[in-house]
Amino acid sequence: MDIRVLRGNPTPEELAAALTVVRARAAAATPPPPTTPPTPSSWSDPARTTPRALPTPGPTTWSRTYWPT
Repeated sequence: MDIRVLRGNPTPEELAAALTVVRARAAAATPPPPTTPPTPSSWSDPARTTPRALPTPGPTTWSRTYWPT
């Protein structure tokens, strides 16, 4: 960003003071970065769609599938 003096002849001290004010205003205008990442929605949780207890291996496992009985 270029800053030009259009009128007058400021001293180096006046120019430094003006630039300090401009930079302070620009720093205050930018939002601070988020400190913690946002928590994901429970709708996007893949564990929500899986059954709570999976069938354990055994001779009757075929009868305990995901299909309703």
